[in-house]
Formats: sequence, structure tokens, C-alpha cells
Amino acid sequence: MAPRPYWKGYLKLSLVTCAVSLTPATSDREKIRFHTINRETGNRVRSRYVDAETGKPVSDEDEVRGYETEEGKYITFEDEELEAVGLESTRTIDIDEFVPADSIDWVWFDKPYYLMPDDEVAQEAFAVIREAMAATNTVGISRLVLSRRERAVLLQPRGKGIVLWTLRYGDEVRDPKDVFGSLEDKKVESRLVSLIETLIEDLTQPWNPDMVRDPVQDRLKEIIESKQKKRKKTAPRKKKEEEPEPANNVVSIMDALKRSIAEEKKRSG
Repeated sequence: MAPRPYWKGYLKLSLVTCAVSLTPATSDREKIRFHTINRETGNRVRSRYVDAETGKPVSDEDEVRGYETEEGKYITFEDEELEAVGLESTRTIDIDEFVPADSIDWVWFDKPYYLMPDDEVAQEAFAVIREAMAATNTVGISRLVLSRRERAVLLQPRGKGIVLWTLRYGDEVRDPKDVFGSLEDKKVESRLVSLIETLIEDLTQPWNPDMVRDPVQDRLKEIIESKQKKRKKTAPRKKKEEEPEPANNVVSIMDALKRSIAEEKKRSG
């Protein structure tokens, strides 16, 4: 069964407008979720907001957002005040600029959504915008309010639809120079690089989603099934094999690479 749209509105480019719907491209519905339980009663534990000073519970109508100006002092905002900021993009994705598709680094990409026409009338206009971006190898930049927060978004043509990515803000992305700048520009021997290239070629295979399967979730499901059947014993966890100490000289790296390549050839052979 197809997932229900997360958002409905309009896609607009100059005078071209069409109705669209947005669906999250990822899902965590299959993830194991735990609740906090009272061990004595077996009932769920409910969390409540309490006043940090008095310890008394705070009712929903008395909860407001606050910005701390100095220690212990806040400027408060009502929901209406926050919603009034940037609400123009609540129901319309207005593409006002384009950039080359390969000009945005991956670190700016946040969360993906699938964008598609919401009715038959919208299909032609939607397809025209999608195909034009694909032909020019560009992506559209716009803004959109999601979960009461205005986000910068990127629109990328993908097959019959468009992938909409929410983008991180400028103050959320660290400059790589701040992290990598202190690294030494170490030169390596070309023969070592050549051996690594050979090893990479031996280990290269077509992408498969099973490569990123979550073994922890699989194990949790087994344990839950076992507990449901009232089994008192679970299979013991395998001990993690000790990792070899990293090589500290060129000769040992060379030997390790040669052995790795030889082993890979035996497996594939």
C-alpha cells in the first residue's frame, strides 16, 4: 500500500503552477521502539513537564517557547508569533532560482522527500518543470514550511518524479578546513596506492540495500520473538574478534595488502 502524502500544496515556477504532494522518502516504521515501563505494575510511564524551581506540573496552556537572554531570564514567544514568521511558503514551493546539479556538496543535504503531481491536471506542468531541470542539469532552490519550520529546499529531477531535499542552514555546516586543516600533507608511495587500487577492484560489487542492513534490529526481533514464546534462554552473543594492531611501517602495510589481495583472489577464484 502506497504511503499517505505528508504535505499537499503547489509547485510554482514563474507563471506555471501545479498541485503537488510530498511523501517522505525514508521511513523508520520498521524500527524496534521501546517504551518506559513501571517494573512493578507493568504500566507505561508517562512523562510530564514540571517547573524547574517549584517542581509542580505545568499544564499545556501554560507552556510557551522561551529564548534565554541571560542566565535564568527569558523572552517568551506565543505560537502565533512564531507561525507569523515565514508563513508565505506554507502551501507553495515557489522556485525562484536554479544552480548546477553538481555544485552543492552532500553535507548540505538533510532529509529527502518524494514530490509528485497531486492530480491528473497537474501532470503536464509537473513533467515540463522536471524535464527542463533534467535537460539543463540544474536543480531548483526554494523554501517551504515543514513541521512549523521554514526550510530551504532543493528540487532534483528523478525518474518520473522529483526528489525534494531539505537543506541545512549555513550555520549548521562546519567548514572542513576547521577539521582537516591540521592534518599533515603526507605523501604516500605510488606502489602502495596501486596495491590499494587492486584491493578495491577485488572488493567492488554492485550496490545492494542489504549492505546497510541493521543487524541490531534483526537481533532485537529475534529476542522479542523468543520472549514472546516464553523462552528463558537466548543465544549467547558472539565475542568480537580482536582486531589486529595497525601496521606502523611501509613494509608491514605492503605485506598486509599483498595478503589481502591474495585472499580476495582465492575467494573469487
